[in-house]
Amino acid sequence: MEWIVRVNTKTGRVVKEKASREEMRWGGRLLISKFLLREVPPTCDPLGRYNKLIVAPGLLGGSPVTTTGKFSIGGKSPLTRGVKESDVGGEAGSRIAALGIKAVVLEELPDRPVTSVLRIAADGSGLIDMPELKGKWVSETIRLLRERFGDSPGIICIGPAGEMKMGGAGIAVSGPQDVQVRYAARGGLGAVMGSKGVKAIVVDDSAAPPISVFDEKLLREAGKALVQGIMADPKTENRHKYGTPAVLTLCNEIGILPTRNFSAGSFERADEICGDRIADLIAERGGEGRSGTPCVRGCVISCSNVFPNASGKKTVASIQYENIALLGSNCGIGSIDDIAELDDLCNQVGVDAIETGAAIGVAMEAGVIAFGDAEGAKDLVRQIGCGTWMGRIIGNGVVVTGKVLGVRRVPAIKGQAIAAYDPRALKGNGVTYVTSPMGADHTAGNALETVRTINPLGIENQVESSRKLQIRAAILDTMGLCLFTRPPFTKNPDLFLPLLKGRYGWDWTYADVQKMGLDVLDTEREFNRRSGAGEEFNDMPEFMREEPLPPMNSVYDVTMEEMQRIWEVEIPENVF
Repeated sequence: MEWIVRVNTKTGRVVKEKASREEMRWGGRLLISKFLLREVPPTCDPLGRYNKLIVAPGLLGGSPVTTTGKFSIGGKSPLTRGVKESDVGGEAGSRIAALGIKAVVLEELPDRPVTSVLRIAADGSGLIDMPELKGKWVSETIRLLRERFGDSPGIICIGPAGEMKMGGAGIAVSGPQDVQVRYAARGGLGAVMGSKGVKAIVVDDSAAPPISVFDEKLLREAGKALVQGIMADPKTENRHKYGTPAVLTLCNEIGILPTRNFSAGSFERADEICGDRIADLIAERGGEGRSGTPCVRGCVISCSNVFPNASGKKTVASIQYENIALLGSNCGIGSIDDIAELDDLCNQVGVDAIETGAAIGVAMEAGVIAFGDAEGAKDLVRQIGCGTWMGRIIGNGVVVTGKVLGVRRVPAIKGQAIAAYDPRALKGNGVTYVTSPMGADHTAGNALETVRTINPLGIENQVESSRKLQIRAAILDTMGLCLFTRPPFTKNPDLFLPLLKGRYGWDWTYADVQKMGLDVLDTEREFNRRSGAGEEFNDMPEFMREEPLPPMNSVYDVTMEEMQRIWEVEIPENVF
């Protein structure tokens, strides 16, 4: 039996309900989309009483299958005003699943300002007032929670940006030994959590019995086959050594690296901030620095890192390609140490580094500070944490920043900052940004992997490719699997079947798995249609259709009519 935990943040009442037969077939991203469409008025205020924040492990959450400690957090986005799901690593997801919980749902609004902690445990769950956490940065919040609740529980929390309900606020999750801070960063979900008056969720599974599985041997064998497939893929070793920063050199070479507020696609100092440079510095500096660290226990890919300063002390963990691109090249900053400090500041005040880097780039174009001014950029992020007027502008994201400062070149779709792949030179990502229910989010279907098979500057096959990539992402997000596990499923999509059979006893076919992915997208699109966040009203930014992007000097020329054809594309039998 699995449970839905509902938390009424107005009354403080916590109710544990048995998951229905239908709800048992949902997990992660699919569960979030179903709950939103069923329970949240699509036109509601994202920060009002009718929106809900939903925390949901994937279908394989709590199992020993690699990467399945990842879980999903979702709600109606303050930025896109449509459905938003963000998956994240850390320790809390596996602990929620270990307690037999399908979802934790934060509902209503407190009737007075509060700073609450939701404790979830086998012996009961409840809201606890902890006013001493008010305004605290993330690392300090985690430290104070450890003093009270111990070293074992998983922690989910927000920084001051979330408490102040800023649109760029994300939700932090503690990693193993609290070395890393992982983020459900995109879409402003930290502001939704802040609106509920919940500063943190503490998950203690110490007294939980082992989870029940249908066939432990089958699940173990399928998990072993998945690991073998991952380790046999040549990209795994590269990801282990260099992490996601490995793609920065490629992105720079093909001209999609955001540079100086998306005015160019390559950066003259790319060699100083690329994956090779970061790995070399980690090795040279030693100390607390590490390459090849996992974001969840048991992950064999281990693409995260701990980036140290010149003295070997941790600056940030983990530094990722997206954050380097938006806080670095997009702001004209070429010092990886400055970028790492900016990344850590974003983590501490509780904002999405993508959204914040894009907003700072716009502020730089407006002349608030100059491109390349790393100290000025750090000051802006600190101001977010302090809640100054400028901090609140930047903290509410790139669209608000552009409007207030009168900048035309605002890199956003559906109110959310474009991720670190300029769509003028990677047009498949442009299709995903516009048509995905998630908006400008690369994790919804990243076309970077197709650049060797599909001309990234051309129009041909981009719509068909994006359709496949979006379905694929929806399946993995629902299962609770990392996107980097896809190579074994590409070779053998039937590998999903023993995983689900072993966990639940379901006699599914691969066609059933693919239908699940389609169900995710259909449900999310329906919520967005009712909320007014449909793609037909949210085209590519005008400047990207008019301004050629150096060095490829291309514009985004996939028409809205062509992109909307995505829902009529014949779907192959296997999207992997």
